[in-house]
Amino acid sequence: MALALACACSPASEGSKENKEAAEKKSHSFIAVKGTQFIKDGKPHYYIGTNLWYASVLASTGEGGNRERFCRELDSLKAIGVNNLRILSGPDAGSALANPARPYLQSAPGALNDTILQGLDFAIAELEKRDMQAVIYLNNAWDWSGGFGFYLKECGYGDSPNTNEDGGYNRYVDYCANFAQEPKAIKMYQDYVKAIVSRKNSITGRMYKDEPAIMSWQLCNEPRPFASNNKEAFAKWISETAAIIKKIDSNHLVSTGSEGYIGCEVDAELCERIHADKNIDYLTIHIWPVNWGWSPRSNPDSGIENACKMSGEYIGEHILMAKRINKPLVIEEFGYSRKDNISGTGISTESRDRFYSFIFEQVSSSAGSNGPIAGCNFWGWGGSGRPRDLVWQPGDDYLCDPPHEPQGWYSVFDCDTTTIGVIKEYSKKINK
Repeated sequence: MALALACACSPASEGSKENKEAAEKKSHSFIAVKGTQFIKDGKPHYYIGTNLWYASVLASTGEGGNRERFCRELDSLKAIGVNNLRILSGPDAGSALANPARPYLQSAPGALNDTILQGLDFAIAELEKRDMQAVIYLNNAWDWSGGFGFYLKECGYGDSPNTNEDGGYNRYVDYCANFAQEPKAIKMYQDYVKAIVSRKNSITGRMYKDEPAIMSWQLCNEPRPFASNNKEAFAKWISETAAIIKKIDSNHLVSTGSEGYIGCEVDAELCERIHADKNIDYLTIHIWPVNWGWSPRSNPDSGIENACKMSGEYIGEHILMAKRINKPLVIEEFGYSRKDNISGTGISTESRDRFYSFIFEQVSSSAGSNGPIAGCNFWGWGGSGRPRDLVWQPGDDYLCDPPHEPQGWYSVFDCDTTTIGVIKEYSKKINK
């Protein structure tokens, strides 16, 4: 049973009058976009944030829930200057061949777990108390939270292939390429999007569209066409879904969740085109030097110089893109592994700290010159959680490492004092 007393909230009165709601809405300050900058309370807004994908589950009162820990994590993040959380709306039912995040928010199309929805409500309410914002992504290209595979399985494509088997990754890519071309899968996904975006918060009594703690709705975590012949269908899906969200909620920003052109079949033109869409408010990129081979996996310390060089070039290419489409740029995922690529606590983070400093400096310099890099979200916050084993199982602490990855690989724990020092230093500079 989750501990709720430490963070108890009082629901808003169900009898609120329309004029009261209208006045309340006027008093809320939503983050907006003006050219290549975010605007908050009439001023340019830059930030250092983190990823906390498991927020809606941890903030629930059911399986996996622990509201006491959730509030403690928010307080810890606020204390070091982190004010933006990128979170998953909730996991979808995963493949029998994977080790997906559990419990599920969506066990079957339209069958939503109200306990986790109330966890999302609670998370949004607690973020508002601390003047923090959430970027909420509504799907996943990868099967660690169901993702594209959830919808494809419901359309008769079977379980997504196991990427850990020989040739499994290529089979997974071929499997997921069906999503952009499958009208039934897209409709199920868009019906889910409508249900979440149009929800009323059970704690604040507000519609989600009126929640000041939501910064952006995000279509998907790392959406990809997964095939060169899918580019047009992929762009159409992005455009149609963004328009659906904007029709329901014109107050909040909409983003793609893209890795940048690496996530667009290495097609910079496609990346620029999907972000130039009138209903997409800013450009996103992800940076994974170890995963992408910019640094040797077995010895990431030896590759830190090249990791920074390649990352700088990747950022630079997307800065030019952001300037051409006149929209902000967010580096919303980045990480670097510990010494010798060992997962867990008590292992040197010297190279990770250098990489974080490099990324944070890009945001800090941009803030100092009114540039287009408007924010970043490191991956990710493990906080007071601790890995039991390399393989996550239900009942283990939620870390930012998804269940399919070694636990403690990229998570920042509350005992990682040097990394926290870097975060705190740059947050102070940027929040000034």
